[in-house]
This record gives sequence, structure tokens and C-alpha cells, in this order.
Amino acid sequence: MSSKRFTKVWDAIEDTPAEVENMKLRSALIMALKEWIISKSLSQRQAAKFFGITQPRISDLLRGKINLFSLDTLVSMATAAGLNVELLIMETA
Repeated sequence: MSSKRFTKVWDAIEDTPAEVENMKLRSALIMALKEWIISKSLSQRQAAKFFGITQPRISDLLRGKINLFSLDTLVSMATAAGLNVELLIMETA
């Protein structure tokens, strides 16, 4: 059995650099949305109504089920919550 070493956890989870970057962006958006829901003291039902989705989808979001959410969906949710989403693009070292 051989073992691989990865410099970042994302590299172990995803196969390509593009998938790694997508996962990192979705993770950041999910964390921001979770913090927003908590800061507003919203129940899962209230958050679901606010975003126009089902309560089980909010549960998935709060439990960090990244693979169930597209980047587009998360950006739309963040915008609806009044969060400013910015993207920083730079060359890799």
C-alpha cells in the first residue's frame, strides 16, 4: 500500500486544480451563508422561506454538504442575503 502526501487538503479531495478552486469557493460561500443565518437567528424553516428553498436544503447547507450546491446557487443565495461576493484572481506561485 502506498501513501500519497498532499500539501493541501483540497488536493486530496479533488482530482484537478479547477475542481479544487471550485470546492474552495463553494466552501467559503457556505461558511458565509451559515454565519449569516446564525447572525440573523433564523430557524431552518425561516431561512428556507427567505431563500425560497426547502428546509432540508438549508439543513444540507448548515451541515456543510458542499457537493449538493453549485457555485451559481451559492452566489445567488449570498446576494439575496445582502452579502457582497468578490473574487480574487492571481497567478499561482
